[in-house]
Amino acid sequence: MSVGKVSDTDFEAEVLKAQGPVVVDFWAEWCGPCRMIAPALDEIAGAMGDKVKIVKLNVDESPKTASKYGVMSIPTLMIFKGGEMASRQVGAAPKAKLQQWITAAV
Repeated sequence: MSVGKVSDTDFEAEVLKAQGPVVVDFWAEWCGPCRMIAPALDEIAGAMGDKVKIVKLNVDESPKTASKYGVMSIPTLMIFKGGEMASRQVGAAPKAKLQQWITAAV
């Protein structure tokens, strides 16, 4: 499974109403650390397959959702389960740490 994209318009359908856990990467085009963790998230999405869905939300294009969840700095990663935010991680982290965080939460 690859990393998908969500926006203000489809956030509820894609994330809050998803069957399993969803990792949301709040990011922006101009954010260096966001681009740094993107390949790691792609690899984790591929490795974990159907166990977790990973999506990116561009905070410049979808400011409503970012503000609703209090995203102050990016990258901010959140894990949603059953329509609720279950875990949050702010800032870039190495792939191993990201994978460990996601695995522990799902």
